[in-house]
Amino acid sequence: MAEKDGTEGYLVTEKLVKRFDEAVAVDEVSLSVNRGEIFALLGSSGCGKSTLLRMLAGFEKPSSGRILLGGQDVASLQPYERPINMMFQSYALFPHLDIWENVAFGLKRESLPKAQIQQRVGEMLDLVQLGPYAKRKPHQLSGGQQQRVALARSLAKRPKLLLLDEPLGALDKKLREQTQFELVNIIEKVGVTCVMVTHDQEEAMTMAGRIAVMSKGRVLQVGTPEEVYEHPANRFVADFIGNVNMFEGRLSVDEIDRCAAVTAIGEIQVGHGVSGTLNMPLAIAVRPEKIEISKERPPADRNVFTGKVQEIAYFGSYNTYIVVAGDGSRVRITEANTSRQDLSNITWEDKVFFWWDDRAGIVLRD
Repeated sequence: MAEKDGTEGYLVTEKLVKRFDEAVAVDEVSLSVNRGEIFALLGSSGCGKSTLLRMLAGFEKPSSGRILLGGQDVASLQPYERPINMMFQSYALFPHLDIWENVAFGLKRESLPKAQIQQRVGEMLDLVQLGPYAKRKPHQLSGGQQQRVALARSLAKRPKLLLLDEPLGALDKKLREQTQFELVNIIEKVGVTCVMVTHDQEEAMTMAGRIAVMSKGRVLQVGTPEEVYEHPANRFVADFIGNVNMFEGRLSVDEIDRCAAVTAIGEIQVGHGVSGTLNMPLAIAVRPEKIEISKERPPADRNVFTGKVQEIAYFGSYNTYIVVAGDGSRVRITEANTSRQDLSNITWEDKVFFWWDDRAGIVLRD
């Protein structure tokens, strides 16, 4: 629950459930979002993240559970009764109104004094750097500018909670990458608590301070971008966040600071213990960028394997190799291109060594 300063547990969901007939869209989700935090709900289509967001907004009524905002249970309140604003993926701007009128719309409905509306709209347009465009219609703006208008309108009413539904989904890749940073800077300037929904892991990891990874209506892991990437809680999270090599095996050594597993490609050493039972099934996850590759035998004496290069892909900043190991499994390896003159001497069908430090792998039981 909330600390004395009110920053922790500002938005809390307690065993939140949403059923549609017999289908469970959100399954006992309990989350705690801090005041001023940008928090992302990340998952593939149909995982329940948008339904959860709609319950926070008041557009869907929970089947059971509570939603607390600043200690107040808002689950039974209508959307217009909640100090919450939601920005939709489509932006939902009024095409017949100019930008100034779009931002002022919600304030006029609240019957605020004209001078206050004038001041608030001016502040919001300055915040999103669109003051000179106040008299333009939405269709006269670029996609990125329309997105900032929608954000200004959402922030104009000074909500306690801002909800973003796939906020950058309508933008092309380059504009999306640029707008991610703009959006974060604006939200942080205002200091509003923000929950965003996205299926784009890169977007979540760039914008959010913490991420909740969802699947089949449940939250599988909550953590910082680094935590969910480097220390995934289970196979699903490891596979969903970034690329990963998964080696299935059985526990052969288990000590306080290290363990090992027998897998199809050989014994893999891991630099942490698991407190498990010998011979128990498990998986060892290793990210592609943590694996070294060479035609020469390395000096390393553990986690060294051999294979044949089947595929090579050049992505500018890095190369990706698909190496077929002795057991027939495909191992993905990425290698950074650190210099324009560094041309790898590895090509298709080459026999290679690949290896990784024992601290690179993580044991997953689920």
